[in-house]
Amino acid sequence: MFVKQKQTRSAILCASYENIENEAACCCTLRFIISSQSLLKTVKLSTNAVSEMALSTTTSQPVQNNVQSSPGTGWPRRTAPVKSSTCPSLNRHINLYPLSNYKFGTKEPLFEKDPSVPARFQRMRDEFEKIGMRRSVEGVLIVHKHGLPHVLLLQLGTTFFKLPGGELNPAEDEVEGLKRLLTETLGRQDGVQPEWTVEDTIGNWWRPNFEPPTYPYIPPHITKPKEHKRLFLVQLPDKALFAVPKNYKLVAAPLFELFDNAQGYGSIISSLPQALGRFNFIYM
Repeated sequence: MFVKQKQTRSAILCASYENIENEAACCCTLRFIISSQSLLKTVKLSTNAVSEMALSTTTSQPVQNNVQSSPGTGWPRRTAPVKSSTCPSLNRHINLYPLSNYKFGTKEPLFEKDPSVPARFQRMRDEFEKIGMRRSVEGVLIVHKHGLPHVLLLQLGTTFFKLPGGELNPAEDEVEGLKRLLTETLGRQDGVQPEWTVEDTIGNWWRPNFEPPTYPYIPPHITKPKEHKRLFLVQLPDKALFAVPKNYKLVAAPLFELFDNAQGYGSIISSLPQALGRFNFIYM
């Protein structure tokens, strides 16, 4: 009997072990099914993502091609069309005509008011006590030659260059005064009034003391500057005749020669390439 009970217990244990193994197998099978389903979902998501990426690449490719094929000039090439601002002050166009369009004659010499630099500053000192700060204006006249902008300068002697212009009378309007000075310097002698079109201000220069140095600002310790000089851009007509005083020579200096050349042309004239950089030149 004892043997039978022992056999019965062994059978029960074997059955229990079989149940446990079956349950473990079921669990493994269930886990495998779940992991397989998760893997299938992951594969489907990855496939969808790849399809979406391919679709987006396909749809964006023509746009990219259109951007690359957009027109542009210069280097680097523009990758998108440029929209110009409607604000006139941000897009100033200046017409430049060939130097060959203009004729140059001569007229009587035009002498300076002062025989020397010390005499000029002494007169400035005397006038400062009576009428205050001196006001001066100068005109920047531009032509083009060989596809490059050139500034018209008056040359006195071999090393002195100046812009056409001069001193204003007390209470005289700046624009009208500049036109008067340009006519006195380069105007014809047959009575035909030249056409001067003052376009814009190029710069302001200040003389803090009765000395040669001038600056494009008022130094902070200066409360009474001795001279204010304003530069104007003058639009020339397509053709004109200029009468140059015999003691001067009218030369056309290219911008690249003026740039950073204060030793040859002075601080004001050598700064013109930077000041003119904001204008769009149209070569006629």
